[in-house]
Amino acid sequence: MVEEEVEVDVEIKSTAEKFHMFVRKSQHVSKATRYIQGCDLLEGEWGKVGSILLWKLTFDGEPRVSKDRIEGIDVENNVIQWRVLEGPLKKEYKSFLKTMKVSPKQGGTGSVVKWNMKYERIDEKVVHPERLLKFFVEVITEVDQYLLS
Repeated sequence: MVEEEVEVDVEIKSTAEKFHMFVRKSQHVSKATRYIQGCDLLEGEWGKVGSILLWKLTFDGEPRVSKDRIEGIDVENNVIQWRVLEGPLKKEYKSFLKTMKVSPKQGGTGSVVKWNMKYERIDEKVVHPERLLKFFVEVITEVDQYLLS
C-alpha cells in the first residue's frame, strides 16, 4: 500500500497563536472538549518533540486511547505533528501521522486550522479515515468555543 492523506480546513475565531499554544499544552485539551477525557505524559516533557502522550478520548461514542509521539513543533508557524504509536488506528494503518497548522485568516479576523492526516492502510478493505477527520473538526470547533468563553 502507498501513503495517502486527507485534510480539512476549519475556520475559527481564536488567534492562531492562542489556539496553537493551547493545543500544544495537551494536558489542558480535555477541559475544552467532551471528546477528550484526558492526556497523560508517558515520556519526555509537555509540548516537546519526542514526548510520548496517551490520549483518552471518545470516538463514535466509544472510549478509546491513542499513544502518540510528538514528531515536530514549529512555534513560529503554529504547527504540531503527532505520530500514532499504539491504539485502535494501528490495527488498520501501518503508519498514521497527524499534523495541525494554524494560520491567521487572510483578510479577516480569526484563523484557519489545517488538519492533515497521512496514513498507510494495512490493506484495501480498510476505509479512509473520513469519520476521524469529522471527529477532529468537532474537537477543533469545541476548543475554539472554549478559548472564546
